[in-house]
Amino acid sequence: MNNPPPLDYGCCYHIYNRGINGTSLFPLPQLYTSFLKSYAYYTEPLFDTYAYCLLDNHFHLMVRIKELHEIDLIRWKQERGWKKISEPGRLLGHLFNSHAQIVNSLMGRTGSLFEKHVHRERIDHDDYFTQLIFYIHSNPLKHGFTTSFQTYPHSSYLAYLSDKPTLLKRQAVLDWFGGKQQFINFHEGMKNETFGDYFNDRS
Repeated sequence: MNNPPPLDYGCCYHIYNRGINGTSLFPLPQLYTSFLKSYAYYTEPLFDTYAYCLLDNHFHLMVRIKELHEIDLIRWKQERGWKKISEPGRLLGHLFNSHAQIVNSLMGRTGSLFEKHVHRERIDHDDYFTQLIFYIHSNPLKHGFTTSFQTYPHSSYLAYLSDKPTLLKRQAVLDWFGGKQQFINFHEGMKNETFGDYFNDRS
């Protein structure tokens, strides 16, 4: 398999990956929180996050890679001790390696945890942006992890209804839908919709 194309600055992406051979990525409940903490540490300098969903053996992210002029290198040198900012794909690699080490240590396993190449699809039109947010939030229902995606604890959906601090681009997304109630109404109205061929081969 060829290496995936680089993540371009200023572009939005759907990023997803699976555990190798169906391996659980989150075999203990605390590993969901651990992954999100590692995600924030490694990606906050370069990534804006619009949606996420963590499931037992795979995950989905919806992100925007910041423009170079938006990256506050001085801040991250001070807060992270980083001498430079790695390119976006390398930061994801650090995230996955960190999570794999934590899981392997806790579970007494060795070797790879994730499939080799993370999948990434550029979000290149408004309809895709809108539908992808619902697709990611509804993924636990699609795979039978819950009977109500609105109460699933490991996606960004509930964070959009909360007033607690978040690294999500919450206000930008709520404004995109026209407000919090319209965000809720859109998700409710899409529950029985199908997405066609584009999403059928994705987790």
